[in-house]
Amino acid sequence: MGTKGRVAVGSDHAAVEAKDKVARRLRELGWEVIDYTVVVDGKADYPKAGRKVALAVANGDCCKGVLLCGTGLGMSYVANRIGGVRAALCLNSEYAALSREHNDANILVMPGRATICEPHEKILRVWLDTPFSGDERHLRRIRMIDEPDAE
Repeated sequence: MGTKGRVAVGSDHAAVEAKDKVARRLRELGWEVIDYTVVVDGKADYPKAGRKVALAVANGDCCKGVLLCGTGLGMSYVANRIGGVRAALCLNSEYAALSREHNDANILVMPGRATICEPHEKILRVWLDTPFSGDERHLRRIRMIDEPDAE
């Protein structure tokens, strides 16, 4: 087991190569990686992997998650349907830092084949290294996400 904890990862067929690089980097950084990608006949459906990763994070089996698909959009749609998940589609390290600082994102989503501003590994590292600020205004907003009836 990795010393830093467990990270759930998953991708569709368009992002398997990028996901494998991200998983390798996570292991190098001391994380245990649980891969929920299932490729059958050269195809992997993003809803299946996305839901499995989101559930693993939401139920506490993994402390973080990383999802990749062609654009990142499909994975973010699926993951954010699961209660307690805050999946952030990040195209650069600035988005990654803000998703952690302001939103306490617990799943990083990146595109596998669409153009991004920085390498996946750089975005990942910033996302992992940036703590949640804990600022009351951000906590209030997160409660509004998690509990829509709360104001």
